[in-house]
Amino acid sequence: MNPAASPRLSGAFYTRLLGQGTRRGVTSMILGMASFVTNDMLTKLASMSTPTGQLVSIRNITATLLILGLIAVTGQARELRRVADRVILLRSSLDVVATILYLIALFHMQIGNITAINMATPLVMTAAAALFLRAPVGWRRWSAVAAGFVGVMLIVQPRASGFNAYSLLALAAVVFIVARDLTTRRLDPAIPSLVVTLANSVFVLCSALALSTMEGWVTIGPREYALLIASGLFLICGYLLIVDAFRHGDLATVGPFRYTALVWALFFGLVVWGDIPNSLAIVGIVIVVGSGLYVLHRERLKARDAAMDGPA
Repeated sequence: MNPAASPRLSGAFYTRLLGQGTRRGVTSMILGMASFVTNDMLTKLASMSTPTGQLVSIRNITATLLILGLIAVTGQARELRRVADRVILLRSSLDVVATILYLIALFHMQIGNITAINMATPLVMTAAAALFLRAPVGWRRWSAVAAGFVGVMLIVQPRASGFNAYSLLALAAVVFIVARDLTTRRLDPAIPSLVVTLANSVFVLCSALALSTMEGWVTIGPREYALLIASGLFLICGYLLIVDAFRHGDLATVGPFRYTALVWALFFGLVVWGDIPNSLAIVGIVIVVGSGLYVLHRERLKARDAAMDGPA
């Protein structure tokens, strides 16, 4: 196969699998959230016996090697020089801070509580899109996003005892996540997503190695290695899908679909930790899913009206 044709074939494959335009952005966001929550679950399990720096280092060594392999297979090695793009460097730097803050909070909080805090991201994203990108966000979408956040609170039902000082780190991580995702929109479309993902992984790896020099390394068993390797795989998928989501979807529409992460968090909470949602949580799930579907519905109506008003 001609290596130069690989990116085009890959693009055609993703278009067929995920759709295109806003539909592709939304689908990528949903799958990306599933990947990230799976990564969180596996990483949290491994963190019980592994220092943070060592854990992230092993995970990201796996991720970096796999990304390099994908780049070689798809014939994109010549694009590695684009890693030095200043937008990629800025995005990767923001991601390092967001990742470290989020993981430290994750290791010291219940996964339901930190997921609830992370669900504030679409609200901040919508406001940022309206203020800085001048994205048209009507009162209906604002209302749907707000309703979704109410649904999140019903599901998690946070109490004072459930939040601690690490929740502040989680809130700080949200700010850096929003900044990172806004920066994604400034990326040159010609830069392959794998190159962007590689930069993220390498930046986080270097930071984790630096952290591990202060924490030290411990001996871990096959179980921990298996958890971290699997975590690295899901991390790669999450990176690629999130980059794809914000490259192909309207920011104010794609952002709210981060709420689907809560569904995955509830699933893993049930399977791994035995958490069973109560009646309020079930109501919250309905609200979250319903608000997300309504946002997508409003976007479709907007697209249809624009098409009708356009030239014949």
